[in-house]
Amino acid sequence: MFLTLLLTATFYKDVLPILQDHCQSCHRPGQIAPMPLVTYAQTKAKAKAVSQMVRSKKMPPWFADPKVGHFANDPSLTAEEIETISQWVEAGTPEGNRRDAPQLKLWNVNGWNIPQPDRVVQMPKPVRIPARGDVEYTYQIVPTGFAEDKWVRMSELKPSSRQHVHHAVIYIRPPDSTWLRNAPKNTPFTASSLGDPHLQHDAHWTDSDMLLVYAPGTSPDTWPEDMAKFVPAGSDLVFQMHYTTNGRATQDQTSVGMVFSKTPPGKRVLTLQLTNDRFEIPPETDDYRVEAWGSLPNDATLLSFFPHMHLRGKRFEYNIVGERGNVETLLRVNYDFYWQLTYRLAQPRPLKAGTRLQAVAWYDNSRKNPHNPDPTAIVRWGDQSYEEMMVGFFDIAVPAGVDKWQYFVRQPK
Repeated sequence: MFLTLLLTATFYKDVLPILQDHCQSCHRPGQIAPMPLVTYAQTKAKAKAVSQMVRSKKMPPWFADPKVGHFANDPSLTAEEIETISQWVEAGTPEGNRRDAPQLKLWNVNGWNIPQPDRVVQMPKPVRIPARGDVEYTYQIVPTGFAEDKWVRMSELKPSSRQHVHHAVIYIRPPDSTWLRNAPKNTPFTASSLGDPHLQHDAHWTDSDMLLVYAPGTSPDTWPEDMAKFVPAGSDLVFQMHYTTNGRATQDQTSVGMVFSKTPPGKRVLTLQLTNDRFEIPPETDDYRVEAWGSLPNDATLLSFFPHMHLRGKRFEYNIVGERGNVETLLRVNYDFYWQLTYRLAQPRPLKAGTRLQAVAWYDNSRKNPHNPDPTAIVRWGDQSYEEMMVGFFDIAVPAGVDKWQYFVRQPK
């Protein structure tokens, strides 16, 4: 029966359903992928490339070690799906009968991968990006205008110039926060543009909660029914944007779309991180190890991971380290700077207070790394992509009434 299916594979009956489920979130107009794969004509024109990419498993992008963990957002094709696409191409890309097509997938006409947002917050002023050179981290503080508390169950960041956004973090600044309190609102600024040394320091460090983190390839945040991010009434969103240049001057005006919970959830989602910014990667080193660890101050439910490094990033791992030093690996990633993905656990993992979490990163600063800007350099922490970072973001769920400050108050034993 399987052989019969392969011998009769057509676009509408066999290939289009695979594209809808695994590819079109990126491969459609206005999204990050370079060509759409929505129609028969579009797909036929790129058929050989599609076949090569799925057979090599370069597409859809997914870098988790299949022997470690199970993840709800794994887009990988099955062996049967890969063979179906390959056989269709080898057979000359037969179109088949249009009546065999699955129901048309109704992507949001405004380009969102979440349902139509209840609220969109856009940077009021576009940021000018030069054709060449480094671009300092750029900030915009944007009032939400929320008259009441909001629970955000889904959120997505949408740059207007995706190819220039290295990564972005959207912070939630509650009305009682003193962070960047004297910085301008509704206009772009950088740390160096702030005359006050205290404000300059604040631009590089905060303990504010994050609404979401974005990098090329990341999927929108979509939390289970009873979980959401909390945005207090009167809060501001602080856009922290890292832009890179590509030889073409342009401007960017990023937006954040939010879908609110219909009822107050039982759990609040917090984004935490394991970070090491005190490393020095020697020149001509192809497997340099950096680690960070911490223990959970209170009980929590572990939801997802988002590892972040730069061009020398090679592998990243999250572990639980037991009292006797035994290690349970939760995620192991062969890192790809150009596709920085979120990995959402198929089954959220309850963790007890005191659980020791470890993040380990490996870097390739050798000539074997084709993306290495300079294998002769000693590499340290820095904002630019020719420098390095080691950040293991992870998301947890805690009781809805607990904020980030409360969560970090350890209970006496």
